[in-house]
Amino acid sequence: MTGPVVVGVDGSPSSLAAVEIAAREAARRGVGLRLAHAFGPRPGQVAPGVPPWDPDGGDQRDLVNGALSDAEWRARRVAPRLEITRDVLVGAPSRVLELEVGSASLAVLGSHPRSGLRGLLHGSVAGSLSAQGGCPVLVVCGRPARSGSVVLADDASPAFREAAEFAFAEASERGTDLVVLNTRGTRTARALSALREKYPDVVVHTRRTHRRVGRGLAEASVGAQLVVVGVRRRGHGARVRPRSAGRTALRYAHCPVAVVPGGKA
Repeated sequence: MTGPVVVGVDGSPSSLAAVEIAAREAARRGVGLRLAHAFGPRPGQVAPGVPPWDPDGGDQRDLVNGALSDAEWRARRVAPRLEITRDVLVGAPSRVLELEVGSASLAVLGSHPRSGLRGLLHGSVAGSLSAQGGCPVLVVCGRPARSGSVVLADDASPAFREAAEFAFAEASERGTDLVVLNTRGTRTARALSALREKYPDVVVHTRRTHRRVGRGLAEASVGAQLVVVGVRRRGHGARVRPRSAGRTALRYAHCPVAVVPGGKA
């Protein structure tokens, strides 16, 4: 896809870290960067010319503009020539971001590990965005290792083929190896054969695991650049399943996690 990279901005340290990674991803893909700040709906009437998320006509606007300006400064420090746009969205974050990423090539979210709800919150939002919005969602967990591998989960997801394609492309562009975690060795070998031919530069390591795939992913994420998991395209209300590999990876991963949609809706 040639659409922009969309990143959620809320002024928190984790969202600013996400902005920097989103800027690198946009520059690497040769597309623009869109900074999106989501507001919950505000009741009541507002004066003409005043944004609906700022009924008092000043306080909220200054805070939002400050957060977006800080985010843009962080992005330009990473990629000075990047085309950057800003959007302020009104509504539930998962819903308005879902609409925002409809034409995006990638969506990027920060994480809040101190809350203890990283996997629950961002598993829900990431699953919703990828399954309904239709583009991969990158959740910035932990710290990526610059020289680490890309790790792919074979968790019997209907989206495995699309996730594998994304993982091979990422490994190729990053100039690194691909580690595939699975509990079904022959199935994985058949599914990956065409991608090995398409990306001959990618060295693939298949690692069998007797643990749940999610736990294995969390362990493999130590020293990795990226973890990739698939989520099935579904109708309204789709989420990363509570016991899925994706939810476990989002909660415990030591590096960013890409949630990739695939399969039939």
